[in-house]
Amino acid sequence: MSQTALNKNELLDVYRKMKTIREFEERLHIDFSRGDIPGFVHLYAGEEATAVGVMQSLSDNDRIASTHRGHGHCIAKGVDVIGMMKEIYGRQDGVCHGKGGSMHIADLSKGMMGANGILGAGAPLICGAALAAKYRGDGGVAVTFCGDGGANQGTVLESLNLAAVWNLPVIFVIENNGYAESTGRDYATASSSYVDRGIGFGVPGVTVDGNDFFAVYEAAGEVIRRARNGGGPALLECKTNRFYGHFEGDAQTYRPAGEVENLRAHHDCLKIFRQRVTEAGMLTDAELDAVDSDVAELIERSVQEAKAAPQPPVEALLADVYVSY
Repeated sequence: MSQTALNKNELLDVYRKMKTIREFEERLHIDFSRGDIPGFVHLYAGEEATAVGVMQSLSDNDRIASTHRGHGHCIAKGVDVIGMMKEIYGRQDGVCHGKGGSMHIADLSKGMMGANGILGAGAPLICGAALAAKYRGDGGVAVTFCGDGGANQGTVLESLNLAAVWNLPVIFVIENNGYAESTGRDYATASSSYVDRGIGFGVPGVTVDGNDFFAVYEAAGEVIRRARNGGGPALLECKTNRFYGHFEGDAQTYRPAGEVENLRAHHDCLKIFRQRVTEAGMLTDAELDAVDSDVAELIERSVQEAKAAPQPPVEALLADVYVSY
């Protein structure tokens, strides 16, 4: 992808989103280890280029369904960072009033249908959103994310078939980071190509380097435009890497020695992006450093506001749990 396809302000926005995801996750890693954060946390650090590369071609009217590793998707889709931090801290004025936590953040005003603790569960949900967009005829597109492990769930395979039968404007994004929790991809998955799997259901697809924002942006933009114009579903496999374990506290004994250090040194999507845009003369290191400073201030402020925010009152315990007809 040519860097010139995006102007200077758009490139700065892309970097800001990726850097915000990275710093958000790095801070959660620290604060969770201190015991400040309740519940369970799965970090997205390392995969930022995939989320931002896909979301750059979406609007608030387009819907996405996320995974248990959903913070990056939320930030890339425009969910308020301070509201997210308050949610993860379990505070009353979090985006879901402190009752969803890390794995269940949602913001329908931004088209974010929610993170999900059930592997592959976003696929059938997003087919519903895509069907609604098709009936409205408003050009809306729906995108579901899952990992290489989640892609083996029956719900994903059934949704691929459903999307093809109904010719839905839906994109299946497989974030292939090489591990299904602690199980290596090659150990548990016979086929080496998720694109081939999609083709088996009549869903075309493409595999890209998920650490290269421009590669993801180009491929995602193409399949999203196709879906908007009635071309039907597509599958996008992004080969990427996570810098942390499956969950915070994961000892990662299944990973080879030095693997993460090598990934951070040679396959960091933020470093790759910075090198590409500075060498092309589109942005300067000083401009990117200024973004780094702004993001650091935002993350610090989000943590301080989250710690100071009130917890949900006891009387809110059953609010939004039951529906009366």
